[in-house]
Amino acid sequence: MRLKPVDFLMGISVPFVWGMGFVFAKAAIAQIPPIFLMSLRFSVTAVVLVWFVRIPKQHLKAIFGITLISAAVQYSLTFTGLKDLDASIAVLVVQLEVPFLVFIGVLFLKEIAGLQKWLGIAVSFSGVGLIAGAPQLGDAWLPLSLVVGGAFTWAVGQALIRRLENIDGLTLTAWVAVFAAPQLLVMSLVFESGQIAALVSADWRVWAAVIYLGLVMTALGYGLWYTLVRRHPVSTVGPFLLLLPVFSVIGATVFLGESLTWQTALGGAIVIAGVAIIIISERK
Repeated sequence: MRLKPVDFLMGISVPFVWGMGFVFAKAAIAQIPPIFLMSLRFSVTAVVLVWFVRIPKQHLKAIFGITLISAAVQYSLTFTGLKDLDASIAVLVVQLEVPFLVFIGVLFLKEIAGLQKWLGIAVSFSGVGLIAGAPQLGDAWLPLSLVVGGAFTWAVGQALIRRLENIDGLTLTAWVAVFAAPQLLVMSLVFESGQIAALVSADWRVWAAVIYLGLVMTALGYGLWYTLVRRHPVSTVGPFLLLLPVFSVIGATVFLGESLTWQTALGGAIVIAGVAIIIISERK
């Protein structure tokens, strides 16, 4: 199905708002625990959106499970890892979401992956291996592993979302947020400390990040993404996500003063190339 102009605009907007979200989050987690920040993020989304949608009674159990995997676990892993990584590096590693989607399709959905897809997967993981060996990472294998784990759980969640029927993107976004806020709060209370002190001492950058993450990155970004996923095959809208690291790296360079070494930049380019191979294969 050919994309309409409005769908194309939505596709461009998603990687931009998500990519900049990593930049805002990286600035905020210097002052506030990352999982707690995610709980605040989804609290804002839920409070704003839940009044405008109906309760999806027939989907509540499924959405609760999807949220546990693709929000509570995924954001705990990804943003805890982001705390000790540059935003530009983390967002390059996050591109492994697409190869993981292929793995999940083969292992659990009985899909068939051709040689070109497996080549793309191999290329993507070789790029991450190159990033992992970059000098500036040092012994940061644990946060890097957390981000990789977050990419895997996100892919699992997207596969589960594809199985939902008769639910629009706005409703799904709102009720994922309703469930995600308390789930992430529990995760934060178990694995983090100092939440109250962080709230008291937080400056405007933290609250700006909470508002951006809750309203723009989640309410707007995921609302657009879920709408696209429901309208078109992932293979059609997936290529837009290749722009995510571009926006994020530019934002991290401009606002956070980060810079990429040649090894990290090359590794990131290889990861994106691998993802592109997979998507091109899917489109064929």
